[in-house]
Amino acid sequence: MRIEHVALWTRDLERLRSFYETYFQASVGPRYVNERKQFTSYFLSFGSGARLEIMSKPVVVTVPEDSPPMGYAHLAISVGSREAVDSLAERFRREGLPVVDGPRQTGDGYYECVVLDPEGNRIEITV
Repeated sequence: MRIEHVALWTRDLERLRSFYETYFQASVGPRYVNERKQFTSYFLSFGSGARLEIMSKPVVVTVPEDSPPMGYAHLAISVGSREAVDSLAERFRREGLPVVDGPRQTGDGYYECVVLDPEGNRIEITV
């Protein structure tokens, strides 16, 4: 068995698609639209074979920042080296995007930097 994909809700599908394309080299599949359900999505594929589905509906709501949602905590993306982690963290800072932690060596053995995507989802950029 393997996890086939992970899905995230978003209010701005095109903005989130562009973010993962720009910073994590995601390949974007065709836009899917279900008019009856007012549902739209994209599947994003990464070089490792991992896939992320980003989804949108008019009724998507947010959880207050100080109260994390049950379940989802973060998405970890390995970029291959400490230098690549540092470089991407610096790029985020230079472009005014939120870097919330690191780069640093964690107690459980990861070298990582934690950033936020446009919807505030935590992304661990790791080796």
